[in-house]
Amino acid sequence: MEMAGSWLSVAVQGKSDLQNSAGTWRTWLNNDFLHAMIYLGIDSGTQSTKTIALDLETGAILAQAQEGYDLLEGLPSGHLEQHPDTWTEATGKTVAGVLGQLGDRRQEVRGIGVSGQQHGLVVLDAADRPVRAAKLWCDTSTAAQCDAMAAHFGGQKAIIAKAGNAMLPGFTAPKILWLKENEPDHFAATKSVLLPHDYLNFWLTGIKRMEYGDASGTALLDVRKRAWHDEIIDHIDPRLHEMLPPLGSSAEAHGPLKPELAREWGLTDEVIVSAGGGDNMMGAIGTGNVRAGVITASLGTSGTLYGSAEAPVIDEEEGEIAAFCDSTDQWMPLVCTMNVTVLTEKTRGLFSWELPELEKQVSSVGPGAGGLMFLPYLHGERTPNLPNGKAVLYGLDNANMTPAHLARAAMEGVTLGLGYGMKRFAELGVSPKEIRLTGGGSQSAAWRQMVADAFGAASVCLQTAEGASLGAALQAAACHQGGGRFDRDGLENLTSRLVQVDEDSRCEPNGEAVALYADQMERQLKLTRELNANGWL
Repeated sequence: MEMAGSWLSVAVQGKSDLQNSAGTWRTWLNNDFLHAMIYLGIDSGTQSTKTIALDLETGAILAQAQEGYDLLEGLPSGHLEQHPDTWTEATGKTVAGVLGQLGDRRQEVRGIGVSGQQHGLVVLDAADRPVRAAKLWCDTSTAAQCDAMAAHFGGQKAIIAKAGNAMLPGFTAPKILWLKENEPDHFAATKSVLLPHDYLNFWLTGIKRMEYGDASGTALLDVRKRAWHDEIIDHIDPRLHEMLPPLGSSAEAHGPLKPELAREWGLTDEVIVSAGGGDNMMGAIGTGNVRAGVITASLGTSGTLYGSAEAPVIDEEEGEIAAFCDSTDQWMPLVCTMNVTVLTEKTRGLFSWELPELEKQVSSVGPGAGGLMFLPYLHGERTPNLPNGKAVLYGLDNANMTPAHLARAAMEGVTLGLGYGMKRFAELGVSPKEIRLTGGGSQSAAWRQMVADAFGAASVCLQTAEGASLGAALQAAACHQGGGRFDRDGLENLTSRLVQVDEDSRCEPNGEAVALYADQMERQLKLTRELNANGWL
């Protein structure tokens, strides 16, 4: 109860309605947990929000609901935004949908965890209303701010030395400086700065707080110390110190669900909201990636590779590997590329193919796509750092100018982009035994084999495709079971029991293809560098 009291006392800062529920909380925190319990996992992404209900006893996904939405239209190139109200509306609809499927079993819900898209800038006014739409992780309009900040501190290496990460357009810090420089009235009206999942936690609980994992993606955090970096914050604006919420452990609950939401949803007053985290941090938990030796590869709109480490993994020379904290109070080296299924879906759309036809076409062409290479930078790129990059087709000839070759080249281009990240992982001492795949692209058998060949390690899917939402539900369960704070062993016990790989999906690397892709990766990188050096990319 001491741990529960520590977070509860922080959580209820001045909120008498929540403080009055403390006695009820103590009652259920002292029970023996023998009753059936259900945990909700919310995954709020760029394209949709999904909520699942996890039965902790059986590991079954009892219900799920999804609500789609779009980016704001009519913005200049490089500006990608959504309104935070879009996320809360979708969350409310999906939670209600899941609880409707549960029926009377909704009374068994004990915890909620939130996964959110990383890096997005949510700014609130004095009345806690959004000042403007949120600038998203994929917004590349802040390249000038990144360059200016790097120059101020003596270059990207100097920033890495200070905080552990380079200053990149996707991160939150340059978005804040962009707001100050381009929309001074909005900046003046801003009283609070949150990340997308923090905003949802605030909507659920009425409490503003930021945990280490998602905070490490702001570029404002010294990841070695898990503390705000005062010098970087002061350079943006000294008032930013007051805008940032309290920072704390990812293992500690965010707080209790607001009584009015509990009543609206027909839930008990015993529901906690865990700290949650960024989508990659929750994806790590949901794929059982909580100890060293496993790498998760997410093949979604963007692509990510990430692992688990007991100490910070700092890319001091290049800054290409993000040195994030995870959402279990460990660290999570991560590489991100901005173009994965966005490219394969665009290619599929060119020929009006259904997904099975895309699979058929890609499988009809051998590794290497007949010499056709596709540099996949439709939305610019983060690794390598090309915020204004463009896509390039190279090597077209009479034999490979076919839809099938184009589809194969697109899939290979994005896979080798992530494969470069795996190469950089190895150079920093992170060598996996297994690649666990998640995201829409993982459903393709051809793509799974391509990953195994490009990465030189076995690839395998999970028995459930619910990576981030499952991770959020598991974190909530571990937090509730731990009386308001989980420990690593408790979380690992849950993931080892409930996160199972699908052995039927396992692909082992093929030696000839591994060698071919190693050579092709070098050619793709050389072409990218030469085009960029000449100002053509």
